[in-house]
Amino acid sequence: MESSTILLEVAETELDFIEEMRLRTWARVNYVPGEERDDEWHPVILDEMALKDGEAGEQEAAD
Repeated sequence: MESSTILLEVAETELDFIEEMRLRTWARVNYVPGEERDDEWHPVILDEMALKDGEAGEQEAAD
């Protein structure tokens, strides 16, 4: 395999900063509880929703 092919494959699997922020924003705007999430959603979306779960748990503990 040529090095240019390997770089292309890596580039296709990595997100740039802007795309990641778009996915994270989408996840916050379209948040759903864990039991309603599709495991096939993009990992960044699932990660951001999990972060929001943690924030909600922290808020409940503070109240």
